Amino acid sequence: MAFQIKNARVLCAETGYRPHCDITVRDGRIERIAEASAQGERGDVEVIDAHGGIVQAGFVNTHNHTPLTIVRGMVEDRGFAPAYTPGVPQGHWLSEEETLALARLGALELLMTGSTTIVDYYRMPAALARAAQELGLRAMIGGRVMDADTQALAHGRFVHDPRLGDETLSAAMDVIESWEGRGDGRITTILAPHAPDTCSRQMLAHLAELASSTGRQVHTHLCQSRMEVAQIRQREGMTPVEFLDDVALLNSDLIAAHCIYLSDADIARAGRAGIVVAHAPIGNSAFGAAAPIVSLRDAGATITLCTDTKSADMFEAMRCALSAARSRDARRTDDISLVLDAREVFGWATRAGAMALRGHGASGTIREGDPADLVLLDPYAPNLAPVIDGFGIVAHSGNGANVRTVICDGECLVRDGRPTRVDAAEVVRTAQAVAERLWQRAAA
Repeated sequence: MAFQIKNARVLCAETGYRPHCDITVRDGRIERIAEASAQGERGDVEVIDAHGGIVQAGFVNTHNHTPLTIVRGMVEDRGFAPAYTPGVPQGHWLSEEETLALARLGALELLMTGSTTIVDYYRMPAALARAAQELGLRAMIGGRVMDADTQALAHGRFVHDPRLGDETLSAAMDVIESWEGRGDGRITTILAPHAPDTCSRQMLAHLAELASSTGRQVHTHLCQSRMEVAQIRQREGMTPVEFLDDVALLNSDLIAAHCIYLSDADIARAGRAGIVVAHAPIGNSAFGAAAPIVSLRDAGATITLCTDTKSADMFEAMRCALSAARSRDARRTDDISLVLDAREVFGWATRAGAMALRGHGASGTIREGDPADLVLLDPYAPNLAPVIDGFGIVAHSGNGANVRTVICDGECLVRDGRPTRVDAAEVVRTAQAVAERLWQRAAA
């Protein structure tokens, strides 16, 4: 398949902003980037006219749980997280088909707001993989592994449940065996322990051994709540960061979401280890929290960006990352632009995530020879004008509704704001019915 995007403003974290370009895509890769001209490519090449709109690399969204779309808008005013909140639908209630219905909804929103590569992990990971494959996304899929009783968690009790550990680990290994490399290579797999407090020392040590023997990255939550920190201090006599170091998981192959409640010593330790932080500023701020993201960056951690399901809008995540960092670190400098700027957070949302995650095939950049993972924004959106340097308008003013076309691996998955592989209305209707049933059960 070949096509040419004409009259584009190309925005790339690595190469900068180019206001007048034509991009030729062939066989899934960017073949040519040239100054815009009136003459098109010869032969059987479809022309997509960007009309002067911005073309950027697809977002690399490094932490999500797509079935948790079921609780958004309902838990933000009620408590910290669904697994720890009574009176809301719990993950262990979901059947395979219900999980698939909600995963389709979450994955569809991610795609339609410009994410072309995602990390997604939860219970019943095969359903997550299936949803991503159907939509055409690049996805790193993991089965959520934990051996703390989920029913007890909702009431603030941590009860070891070895049977749950065996069940979730088995599902996680099954998805690795069954789904690695499927979807024309767009589906890859990860190891995904839920969190230090919901996994026993034995479980995490075993996962560290699996990671070492298989070469797979490990994705988890880390220091996401004061409850987690208190639980690990009580259980292990150390902080969660120290605990992961103690079980050989604190290294550059660890992707750790949130990283909010860290001491200065924790920040230094995580930075020395070179961990990857999946920064979730939207969810963090919803609970009045802000991660020490600039300090983590300065200590040596790799920073990537995610939306963590409450919103799939990476434009909102960039904006929230900027405001959270500036608010938290304003005392460090009188010039807030020195703390963090639009180009850097745009890089976190694209290139940094692509470089930090392994095996997915994305580059997070727009260069000749790169995989064609491209997002075309609405050229006539008032909030995206005027365009001067590109980075500022996208990070400070853009939103997911500006996405008009999404291309992944050279395939057009969203055209004129509508998905090409699925019926969006049916996806929404099915997920709505699942949510209504489960919220009725929660209220009973």
